[in-house]
Amino acid sequence: MRILLIEDEKKVADFVARGLRAERFAVDIAEDGTSGWEMASAGHYDLILLDLMLPGLSGTEVLKRIRRQNQTVPVLVLTARDGTTDTVEHFEAGADDYLTKPFAFAELVVRVKALLRRGAADRSSILRVGDLEVDRLAQQVRRGGKRIELTSKEYGLLEYLVANAGRVLSRTMIIEHVWDQSFEGLTNIVDVYVRHLRTKVDVAHPVKLIRTVRGVGYTVSDEAEP
Repeated sequence: MRILLIEDEKKVADFVARGLRAERFAVDIAEDGTSGWEMASAGHYDLILLDLMLPGLSGTEVLKRIRRQNQTVPVLVLTARDGTTDTVEHFEAGADDYLTKPFAFAELVVRVKALLRRGAADRSSILRVGDLEVDRLAQQVRRGGKRIELTSKEYGLLEYLVANAGRVLSRTMIIEHVWDQSFEGLTNIVDVYVRHLRTKVDVAHPVKLIRTVRGVGYTVSDEAEP
């Protein structure tokens, strides 16, 4: 799952992003309200973490714009302001949860997962293609009922492919969604990770789910190949 963190305090942003990536989330960071709004409006995110005290557009204005455009993405507000009036104001503006700084990272993770679980009402938290099952909340993968152990990036790649089953995803699309915004590696890293996934997901099974569309990218399907 992909999270947008809009936070201008570099130490806080680095701390939160590092911890969330260790929890297998892909994280993009915006350092001001203007770029945060641009990223939120242009990209697809499963959750947005939004600081209120931002240069450029205020966090409140970013929240209002997000809600005018997207009524479903969960937004967790992070702020040093803990007054009741502020809390009510931002819930009314469309925030889904509110966490006051300083906060324990463990509490942030619990709240993030709770919001993602709540947001999963629109789409099942269990993704299935054939006998392959991806549990997005537990971040576990099984095929034929047997657990498959994956690294963080392997899991992120497989989740993205399975969530878009039947759709051909280019290497650039995969890089932009699974790897961090700052990742500047070549797109052939995708080929390397697809090989890893095939070894773990497909090799032991007669039906191969991860497929190459030559010259385009990759897809996941359990339909008979032409």
